[in-house]
Amino acid sequence: MARQRSEQDRGNGRTAMGSRSLTGASRDAGAPAAPEAPSYRGAGVDIDAGNRAVALMAEAVASTRTPAVIDAGRGFGGLYSAAALGPDQVLVASTDGVGTKVALAAQHGRWHGIGVDLVNHCVGDIAVHGARPLFFLDYIAMDRLVPEVTAEIVAGMASACRAAGCALLGGETAEMPGVYSPGAADVAGTIVGAAARGSLLPRSDEVRAGDLLVGAASSGPHTNGYSLIRRLLEGREPDAAMVNALLEPHRSYLPVIDGFSEAGVRPKALAHITGGGFSDNLPRVLPDHLDARIELGSWPVPEPFRTLVCWGGLDDAEAFRVWNMGVGLVAVVDADDADALVRQGHHVIGSVIDARASRPNDTGRVVLHGSWR
Repeated sequence: MARQRSEQDRGNGRTAMGSRSLTGASRDAGAPAAPEAPSYRGAGVDIDAGNRAVALMAEAVASTRTPAVIDAGRGFGGLYSAAALGPDQVLVASTDGVGTKVALAAQHGRWHGIGVDLVNHCVGDIAVHGARPLFFLDYIAMDRLVPEVTAEIVAGMASACRAAGCALLGGETAEMPGVYSPGAADVAGTIVGAAARGSLLPRSDEVRAGDLLVGAASSGPHTNGYSLIRRLLEGREPDAAMVNALLEPHRSYLPVIDGFSEAGVRPKALAHITGGGFSDNLPRVLPDHLDARIELGSWPVPEPFRTLVCWGGLDDAEAFRVWNMGVGLVAVVDADDADALVRQGHHVIGSVIDARASRPNDTGRVVLHGSWR
């Protein structure tokens, strides 16, 4: 599994290659001191630190190896066998990041969870199409490379990949002084999975008015709405419980979806409640002539959402568009199937309804009904 490095001005990457940058010129012991020659390190990019980061993360990356991974030696890319994929298999891919949650993680020195966040967010985005993860590729960028921080992020990725049966096939670490402000970092990744063509979701043509919406609990804000969260934190001293809740890693919904199958329920559609909350994500799996009605109060809205809404004085339309408000995955199922999922601990949070004659811009295709406060 190759950890790539970039010998360009954009920074360092991850690989086993041993090249070194010129750090200065030799001079005679008795000669006058000369101005230090320009070097990559002097410009802000430390190749040796990149190599050290690779060494620190090597064990974590190797722990995600699956039988389909092919040894690329010291190559430039990761190799993955497609032999086990049948002719009816469809590749499903997604790319995402963790947004400004990295700033809060940096403030509290909590990097492991950021790696988990990244993988599980991407896992959720393909799992709602019925896909299982095959391999993952990551990209980490910062102004100055701190090998221990990079290794901790990758260790978090590796733990999430192992849980998902997914190979961490490769990645890139970019050290970019002058582009990122001091202490800043960005983390993104790409996942590739596969699904049988006949099992692909959503099956929007089967969705009917009267179908029920079943919600699975989230593990906090996941990776969305953190620019607003950080603004609401300004001037406040959150306690440890609040910090822990805000930095809780993104839940993996693979076990939840597996649980649906174990209950004998095949959802017609699944929606991952990410950026845009309910109002932007539910319509993506509904046919144009149908809307969603969310019954507020049908599930307990947990901390930290209650406190954040209070601090910001947010109305429901804003809160349920910015955050998942405690529901990270929504399944569209026949009414007869809902009880089996409720017995697993999920909540019926609403229903599919016929489209209204007019759809006000403030609510779009998702109607928030009742009160949760």
